[in-house]
Amino acid sequence: MYRQANAHKLHFYQTPTGVQRAAARGRFVTLEPNEHFALFSVSYPYARPAVGTFVERLATQYFDACNEKLIVTSAVRPESDQPRNSTDRSVHPTGMAVDLRKPTKRRCLTWLRKTLLSLERAGVVEATEEFHPPHFHVAVFPGPYASYVKRLTGRPIHVAGSRGGTYVVRRGDTLWEIAREHGTTVPRLLELNDRNDETIRVGEKLKVPSAR
Repeated sequence: MYRQANAHKLHFYQTPTGVQRAAARGRFVTLEPNEHFALFSVSYPYARPAVGTFVERLATQYFDACNEKLIVTSAVRPESDQPRNSTDRSVHPTGMAVDLRKPTKRRCLTWLRKTLLSLERAGVVEATEEFHPPHFHVAVFPGPYASYVKRLTGRPIHVAGSRGGTYVVRRGDTLWEIAREHGTTVPRLLELNDRNDETIRVGEKLKVPSAR
């Protein structure tokens, strides 16, 4: 999981403020409960866009199979708010992981285990069944998962969190950071915006590559 986070150049958020700022900038999506899944004691209901798609797809399938909601117990979690038993290589601070409550019904537990194993074999997630407390920790690999969903549905999904192909520069941003968060390079951003100067100003709108 940690190697995948680094391979995708995902940022590890240190503080709650950093998480909130990332959400405001569109780098995360909000996990909004619906008829297929619910949140339980989730302090920061945000995740990478690909993770949001994963939760929605899995929850719909789980509800169809078990006639009950999938319960999400954790999503992005900054490094300053990690539990004591967390590893220093946890990927929760990147927003690429979610925790799912372990079903109490045997058939539902069996279904979830088989489904997660199938996704692991496809190379798009890494899932760990944990016992204290009982839950599944699932890391979603943004690029591979987006390709997987596109193969199944014929439709691309968001992997970077840009909105409408533009990004509004905020205080503290650098062009390098913006490029990294949108899966591109500084030269590519300069080319898209027809400019040579790397200087950016707060409030300026930049074109970014499609996050699909």
